[in-house]
Amino acid sequence: MTKTALKKGLKQGLIVLGLSTVLLLIFTALGGVASAQLISEGDVPSSIAGATGGEGSFRVLILNVVNFFLLFLGLIAVIMIIYGGVTYVTAAGNQESIDKAKKIIMYAIVGIIIVLISFALVRTVISGAGQGTEV
Repeated sequence: MTKTALKKGLKQGLIVLGLSTVLLLIFTALGGVASAQLISEGDVPSSIAGATGGEGSFRVLILNVVNFFLLFLGLIAVIMIIYGGVTYVTAAGNQESIDKAKKIIMYAIVGIIIVLISFALVRTVISGAGQGTEV
């Protein structure tokens, strides 16, 4: 791997990390606002369950939404692996197409790994958030 390609990859990785951090901070900041607007003192779990399709817990509702998006991203990654495989098979010896297909497959595998780590992290954090400890 050349030095220029390494610098470019590092730069792209830092950009993705920075954007992820900014999005996490935005969602964290909006989380308090959203929960304050969605749930008021007069709400009871039974009325919330009726409005959300049977879920009375805000934590479980958030977990279901996050799981849906992670499932969607995993599906896109699998589709990209299939696309990369088709590109690889139809390259017909063209080295540029073969390299492109290998990159697509590699990035899709990295995407699947990130989705799996995100799934585990979200489940751990949200399940732990409902079980506060007394100090």
